Amino acid sequence: MTAAPAQIQADWLHWPESRAVCAMLTDAGHQALFVGGCVRNGLLGAPVSDLDISTDARPERVMELAKAAGLKPLPTGIDHGTVTVLANGRPYEITTFRRDVASDGRRAVVAFADRVEEDAARRDFTMNALYADPCGQVLDPLGGMADLRARHLRFIGDPDQRIAEDYLRILRFFRFTAWYGDPGLGIDAEGLAACAAGTDGLAHVSAERLGHEMRRLAAAPDPVPALAAMQASGVLGAVLPGAEAQALGPLVDLEETYGLAPQALRRLALLGGQDMAQRLRLSRAEARQMDLLRDCAAQMRGAAELAFRHGAQLAWDALVIRAAMTGTPLASDVVAQIAQGAAAEFPIKAADLMPALTGPALGKMLERLKADWIASGFALSRQELLRRAGA
Repeated sequence: MTAAPAQIQADWLHWPESRAVCAMLTDAGHQALFVGGCVRNGLLGAPVSDLDISTDARPERVMELAKAAGLKPLPTGIDHGTVTVLANGRPYEITTFRRDVASDGRRAVVAFADRVEEDAARRDFTMNALYADPCGQVLDPLGGMADLRARHLRFIGDPDQRIAEDYLRILRFFRFTAWYGDPGLGIDAEGLAACAAGTDGLAHVSAERLGHEMRRLAAAPDPVPALAAMQASGVLGAVLPGAEAQALGPLVDLEETYGLAPQALRRLALLGGQDMAQRLRLSRAEARQMDLLRDCAAQMRGAAELAFRHGAQLAWDALVIRAAMTGTPLASDVVAQIAQGAAAEFPIKAADLMPALTGPALGKMLERLKADWIASGFALSRQELLRRAGA
C-alpha cells in the first residue's frame, strides 16, 4: 500500500475530541484511521456528519482503552467489531479491521483482520475505501483517490460479488452516483450491468433500508441521471412498481428556477409508484404528506388557494409537480399569488353564523363562503360574506 498524495484540511481533524479518541488508540500502539464518508467528503470539501475510525485493535481492547482514557464506550455493534466512543458527547464509531467470511445478501459473517488492505477490500466503492491518519494524510489501498478526483463511482473488485454480499448496494450505487458522480462521465457501465442483473435480490432487503436509500437518493442536488439509469435498468420498477422518472428533469429545472431546495418527498411524489408508503416504509406523517401533496398536484386549484389552504411550502411543491408532469408553465405572478394566499386570513368564524346554523349546515355554509371569498381574490369583506350567509 502506498500513501496517496493527498492531505485532508478539515476542522474535525483538529477537534480536541478527535485528538483524544485517536490518541487513546495510537498511544497504545494501535492504528487509528478515519475512513469512509468523512474522508471522502473531507477531500471534497463537503459537509461531514459521521466520524468513523478503523483500527487493528479488537473491540474489547477499544472498550478498555476508552474507559482508561475517561471516554464513554458503547458496545453498539461489538459482535461485528464496532464500538461507539463518546468524547465530550460527540460519537465516534470505531470498528476493528474486518474481512468478510460469508454473506447471504443482507448480513455478512465477518472475521477480524490485522491489515487495512483487508478492511478496504470488503467495502463497496473505491471512493469509500479511503483512509486518513490523525494528521490528515490519506491512505489509498485500492486506487480510490483517482476515482474520487474523476468523480467516477466504481465498485471494488467484481461488482456482481459486491452486490451479492449486500443487495442494498444496488441502491447505494445509484445514490452515490447521484451525489458524487460526474454527470458528464456517465454512470459506470460495469456497475450498472451488475445492478440490473442483481435486481431480484432487492426482494431480500427490508423496506426500511430501501426507504432510507431512496430518500437520500431523491434528495441529491440532481438525481435525474441516476434515476433515469435506475429506471432503464429495471431497478426503479423493482423498488417502486409503476414509478416514472421522465418528469423529474423538468421538476429539478423548476426547483432551480424558483430557488426551491431539493426535497425528497416532493421528488418521490413525482415518481409515484404502487404502495410507496409500504414499500419505502414511510412514517405516518410522511404518508399523509405524500397523499396530500399528490391530491393537491392533481387538483386544479390555483396557487393562492393552495397557499391559503395548505401553506406556501406545500403550494410550491404541488405546483411544480403539476407543472413538471403536464408541461404547463407556472403563472408569471405565481410568487405573488403564493405570498397573497399564505398571508390571507378568512374573516368569518363558525361563531359568526351561530346559532342560526349548526352541524352540517354550518360546515357547508362556511365552505361556500370560503369558496366565494377565495374566488374574489380574498377581497370580499366580512360584512359582505355575512350578508351572503343571511346573518
